[in-house]
Amino acid sequence: MNDPMQPEGLRLERVASGAEHPTSSPLSIHDMTVAYHRKPVLWDVDYDAPDGKLIAIIGPNGAGKSTLLKATLDLIPKASGIVTIYGQPYHQQRHLVGYVPQRESVDWDFPVNALDVVTMGRYGQIGWFRPVGRRHRAVALEALDRVGMADYAKRQISQLSGGQQQRVFLARALAQDARLYLMDEPFAGVDASTERAIVEVLRTLQRAGKTVLVVHHDLQTVAEYFDAVVLLNMRIVACGPTADVFTEENLRKTYGGRLTLLEEAANALARNRGSRE
Repeated sequence: MNDPMQPEGLRLERVASGAEHPTSSPLSIHDMTVAYHRKPVLWDVDYDAPDGKLIAIIGPNGAGKSTLLKATLDLIPKASGIVTIYGQPYHQQRHLVGYVPQRESVDWDFPVNALDVVTMGRYGQIGWFRPVGRRHRAVALEALDRVGMADYAKRQISQLSGGQQQRVFLARALAQDARLYLMDEPFAGVDASTERAIVEVLRTLQRAGKTVLVVHHDLQTVAEYFDAVVLLNMRIVACGPTADVFTEENLRKTYGGRLTLLEEAANALARNRGSRE
């Protein structure tokens, strides 16, 4: 809420910096827009993640769910917007964030074994080009054990099944010992036992006070797995506790009308370009 006694210039400066978002939030996104080749993908996203919750990001194909995670992590450029982690810019807090990418985006032919992959999650503590000590390898092995993959530590990653590969990447995020986890479709293409293992890991993270945002497609399991939901279709349609937000009306708004949103955002981008030219 704006303070009417606050000077307008200071208030605008706070808005521009994202300072109006709570510093206690694990992830705050302020006014974020992402466009590919001048075509908007995300438009004016504003969001504060609740602390210590399992949060599903759901929406139709092409709604910008993976883009939201990648733009948050500076993996793709933003047209505008600010991201903060616990009130500080992401580049200062990246050691607090663990990321599990889509399995299809990974080069699984890269010549490393499962333990090597998980140990990469420790590089923030080890430092690049420094030898991996016994303690860090022990942490990596423990993370593999937590996802049921300790027996595959020396297995080359290309020799693992899809579900096993997903478990290895989950173990890498665990080894990082982050406070905030972003996971892009961790349940995609996995078998039932792997799905159960992933859910148990998520709940273990939550019990430890971590916050987890998960791009998720299976609407039937949202209410069972997640405390909170972000309904996304280029914009945030609704967000909040699952019991309040995951409703038929909000789902209809999210999975219908995408063309209208695209046209509205595209026209706005065109107006912004025209005003600068």
